[in-house]
Amino acid sequence: MVEVEKSMAPLSGVRVLGVTVYLAGPFTMMNLARLGAECIKVEIPGTGDPSRGNGPFASPDGYAETQESEKHLSTRFLKRAQGLKSVTLNLKHSKGREMFMNMAKKSDVVVENLSPGAMKRLGLGYQDVSSVNPGIIYASISGYGQSGSHSHRKAHDPQIQGMSGLMDINGSEDGPPTRVGFYIGDLVTPLFACYSILAALREKERTGTGQYLDVSMMDSLTSLMFMENLEEAIMYGEPLRQGNNSRGGPMGLYHTKDGDITLTVASDDQWRRLAIALDAQNLTEDPRFATFIERNRNVTEARGEVQDRLSCLTQDEAIELLEKNKVPCGLVRTVPEIIDDPHFWDRGTLQPMRSSAFDEPVPGIASGFPVNFSGGRLPKPQGAPLLGEHNGEVYCDVLGLSHDDLIEYQEEGIV
Repeated sequence: MVEVEKSMAPLSGVRVLGVTVYLAGPFTMMNLARLGAECIKVEIPGTGDPSRGNGPFASPDGYAETQESEKHLSTRFLKRAQGLKSVTLNLKHSKGREMFMNMAKKSDVVVENLSPGAMKRLGLGYQDVSSVNPGIIYASISGYGQSGSHSHRKAHDPQIQGMSGLMDINGSEDGPPTRVGFYIGDLVTPLFACYSILAALREKERTGTGQYLDVSMMDSLTSLMFMENLEEAIMYGEPLRQGNNSRGGPMGLYHTKDGDITLTVASDDQWRRLAIALDAQNLTEDPRFATFIERNRNVTEARGEVQDRLSCLTQDEAIELLEKNKVPCGLVRTVPEIIDDPHFWDRGTLQPMRSSAFDEPVPGIASGFPVNFSGGRLPKPQGAPLLGEHNGEVYCDVLGLSHDDLIEYQEEGIV
């Protein structure tokens, strides 16, 4: 008898209503959708999320610099809107706002990442929604938060990386502050938003009441930075920017005959095992390197000793010796090498990029949910939606509108 793999949707029955654009808001909704929630994305009629217009565009035939038809979706949108339902709604129209409030009455969560105060000015803020749905969990994601001296500032990820201090600690010691190579503020902040939403839903189970979540990109990045001892580094005059090196160890990037590797030496025992791996037991006898503190004081010399020995080895030889002696290490791989690694495809970390406009995948790679559950597989990822694709489904099923109602509302510019 063939065992059928179980499927699961932990958030089945949870409805999320979102007014989200670009990356942080949609990524929050996308992760909730991956866990089984019904996530309805409200978009502007005619144009939708601004990222829909950002090329390149893709279809099964390949990439295009311009959008050749409505079925050619932005690769950015394809990656950010997996599993979401798209409805169009004019929130500047009184009837549009009424429809939003009626959907909010029947939702568990509202997510928005417009400018602070924008939803409130529309009469769709937390106080407005909670007055008709006291159990609503309402999450507002913004650059600097809804309060504080910076809350009025406009921001995207580059500004947040700079304002949070992240760029100050990233880059080479003798180089300028450096931006992290992907939109880390836009991608880390939604994770804080997601688990805060889940915590609020759990609290609602006990109390029956909802709450407002003020999620700040700058707060998220700054809180992560100070998990490290940056204030101590400043106190002792140590450089905050260290490139590929690290204060501890010595850990960081090293060159071999045919490529780069990373290794970590975070304890005296790991230093001893590194010395054995490199056939350099004298490194444990040198008083400059005898303890973690001494190695940290003489980190340049310690790194030089390790680099001299690794320079004589190939990547494979170095990794074999280090792993044999249980020294944490790894190859420094290129993005094409990651794409070709079956590990990520087997685990679902990387997946084909899909659009609901086509039966087959389109060029490009989408990220999967990076956690596997023992209870079964999560729902199969759905492709990104066409603009307003779910108007009929959502407005008829959730609000009870008729087909004639939708035609009328479309003619009036409401949907």
